[in-house]
Amino acid sequence: MNYAPVSSGITQGQPPRLLEQVRRQIRVLHYSRRTEQAYVGWIRRFILANGKRHPREMGADEVAAFLTALAMDGNVAAATQNQALSALLFLYRHVLGVTLPWMDNVVRAKRPRRLPVVLSKEEVSQLLGAMPDGTPAMMARLLYGTGMRLMECLRLRIKDVDFARAEICVRSGKGNKDRRVPLPMSLKAALLRQRCWAVSLHASDLAGGRGQVHLPHALARKYPNADTAPGWQYLFPSRMHSRDPRTGRRGRHHLSEEVLQRAVKRARLQVGILKPATCHTLRHSFATHLLDAGCDIRTLQELLGHKDVTTTQLYTHVLGRGAGGVRSPLDLLPVPPSQAEGMAADAQRPPIGLKRATP
Repeated sequence: MNYAPVSSGITQGQPPRLLEQVRRQIRVLHYSRRTEQAYVGWIRRFILANGKRHPREMGADEVAAFLTALAMDGNVAAATQNQALSALLFLYRHVLGVTLPWMDNVVRAKRPRRLPVVLSKEEVSQLLGAMPDGTPAMMARLLYGTGMRLMECLRLRIKDVDFARAEICVRSGKGNKDRRVPLPMSLKAALLRQRCWAVSLHASDLAGGRGQVHLPHALARKYPNADTAPGWQYLFPSRMHSRDPRTGRRGRHHLSEEVLQRAVKRARLQVGILKPATCHTLRHSFATHLLDAGCDIRTLQELLGHKDVTTTQLYTHVLGRGAGGVRSPLDLLPVPPSQAEGMAADAQRPPIGLKRATP
């Protein structure tokens, strides 16, 4: 599909296609690459669902029908439906430059309020202990010890770890915000070894005529030699070289998130944790355990990088100060002496289906 240009400013050659205009505008606004992939995908689906009609020829009815089909036929979650709506609003507002009255009247799906999955301290200890020594185990401990998100940990640069101040600077986190988190002292020696290994790996890349790493935004033009500086290299580099999907240049990226995700899943199954724990569960556990230890809510908000304190307050509901902190009225009833002996005997019996171990 080759659509007419929309004030692209291009005077020579073939005008860009619509999806290419979307990509350019997303990069102008410094949206993340994952947002770019999601928005382009939803806009493509919207066009195909309407017989490849140009979005200028469509409006509120088509957008509403598309979102309804996602909810009714696709049975998608509310967050997915809202993401599709955000992509379409971005298309009309920022790419096509169309301001329509119906855009402000589109109703977003109401997201259900879910409590996060949180592991107890014993479960966290079992999970981390089941992971074999190596980079994934170190990263899992770092997620729990700092409360970082998975991709924030993977994207750490060598310069972001300040051993003298015992802190880590998280660059361009969610919402494109920087913040500082504590460096777990129990990981200091392991992180120092990891830094030495990453620096030596970078030195071998330079000796082989490579060693250039991706820099955010226009830093590569502002600092021409920064992409080969050791401090800008990833702290957890991949063992293989790859090609940058935007520039096409080959270099060494950070580890794939799947490496840590698979390692955490294997450890969870090995120790028999039945909760659907993932890498992000370690972040939830970090927040809950800090609150339980007496950390104030404002400090925790800054450590987690939350924009609104109400998001942080969600963890107060999993501290045992809600339903878990209230005694059931059944347990408050007086127990007749005739039943006391039977209840004590029941407490000693093994669960149904299990046999009592013989000495």
